[in-house]
Amino acid sequence: MSADYLERILTARVYDVAVESPLDEAPNLSRRLNNQVLLKREDEQVVFSFKLRGAYNKMVRLSAEELGRGVVAASAGNHAQGVALAAQLLKCRATICMPATTPQIKIDAVSRRGAEVVLHGDSYAEAYERAMQLIAETGATFVHPYDDPDVIAGQGTIGMEILRQHQGPIHAVFVPIGGGGLAAGVAAYIKRLKPEIKIIGVEPTDSDAMAQSMAAGERVLLSQVGIFADGVAVKLVGEETFRLCKGLIDEVVLVDTDQICAAIKDVFEDTRSILEPAGALSIAGLKAYVEREGLTDQTLVAVASGANMNFDRLRHVSERAELGEQREAIIAVTIPEKPGSFREFCMLLGSRAITEFNYRYADSGAAHVFVGLQIRNRQETRTLIGMLEAAGLTALDLTDNEIAKLHVRYLVGGHAPQVQHEAVYRFEFPERPGALLGFLKKMGEGWNISLFHYRNHGADYGRVLVGMQVPPAERSKFQPFLDSLGYPYWDETDNPAYKLFLG
Repeated sequence: MSADYLERILTARVYDVAVESPLDEAPNLSRRLNNQVLLKREDEQVVFSFKLRGAYNKMVRLSAEELGRGVVAASAGNHAQGVALAAQLLKCRATICMPATTPQIKIDAVSRRGAEVVLHGDSYAEAYERAMQLIAETGATFVHPYDDPDVIAGQGTIGMEILRQHQGPIHAVFVPIGGGGLAAGVAAYIKRLKPEIKIIGVEPTDSDAMAQSMAAGERVLLSQVGIFADGVAVKLVGEETFRLCKGLIDEVVLVDTDQICAAIKDVFEDTRSILEPAGALSIAGLKAYVEREGLTDQTLVAVASGANMNFDRLRHVSERAELGEQREAIIAVTIPEKPGSFREFCMLLGSRAITEFNYRYADSGAAHVFVGLQIRNRQETRTLIGMLEAAGLTALDLTDNEIAKLHVRYLVGGHAPQVQHEAVYRFEFPERPGALLGFLKKMGEGWNISLFHYRNHGADYGRVLVGMQVPPAERSKFQPFLDSLGYPYWDETDNPAYKLFLG
């Protein structure tokens, strides 16, 4: 299957614009995982991403007549930079359609290279639709970000470099998957020459189009995708990339946002470089695979695919990294409301490093404490809760509670006993300028809002916690209202974090 791609990859025209990126060991990560971890540093390309390889290899093969009509691309950012750079060198006009949720750093980078940027929709799929409209109107040539043999071959040169740079045994190569171009290209080359090397794709849990497609045996269209790892936020993988991946990829590993944030931190500690979420995806997958398989003493390669990170996202990354690495626990403890009990509770915590401490009087009999602690592993959390309960205190592990992680720890005000019939819901919407205002307008004035918490996470989904006073007699009208808003929502009225600290 991959035979026809071997020559394409060997003859790909990528080195007019790309460098042979280093294959560097990650010493700290290698030591922690008891395996040799090698990072293929595509973040060191001139556009800080591997995407220039495929874009240039495609465009340099266009005829003078095709270049003269100009090119159009749809991209979440990194492919756009590759197309813009290629257009600059080949002296042709380029128009790039990008989702409105694209980080500003990617938009600015594309504009600086002379390409016209058109922002449209919240996902790659919507930007792609706009690109198709422009092609129909102008006759320009479309440069696909992944589903094109020349693009796939350009990305496949990464696999060629990996085998050249490390000639010893390799157990597995971990590759991020969005539309599948990088995974298809790398797998086509490596499986042709070293079929014993595992090729493992990695996707976010909320953008798992390839994993679902491989399980179904056909391409699956996702109804929506997460946008934290915007570089892989693709609803439908490519037809050609799926054909290649289903026969060449050994499996697809899924990771969540916390695991991605932890991987960004891991790479920073080893290299002092900051990867974007999609760029750290393969490292997160590598770590999950090692833990699942109990793997030791093997050589593992992860493609660090990009570093186009908006600075304002780093706060969110740093907050979630400790949770993703299971190095922070969040617990709720109920202590007696009497002199000395607060001091006794602190003594039980001992010398543990405290990351957060919130105390709120509940009533004359009890007080609730919200505390974050640095831990070595989840077992330490279980041991601590057991110790607290043995001392007569009620303790609850909130480490995996989204309300606790995203909202309660930042809210002020405590309990509101005078608020009656409060229903609490969590909503999500794509983060972009004006998104919060749009949400508030849709909320309207139907019910009194008694609690509201929103925090900008920098191009992840906006997350809002809303309390509304809904008398029992109006419940039948309330459900249709929620459905009419058009946002994903979850009922959190019975969430223990809300009940303990806010209800």
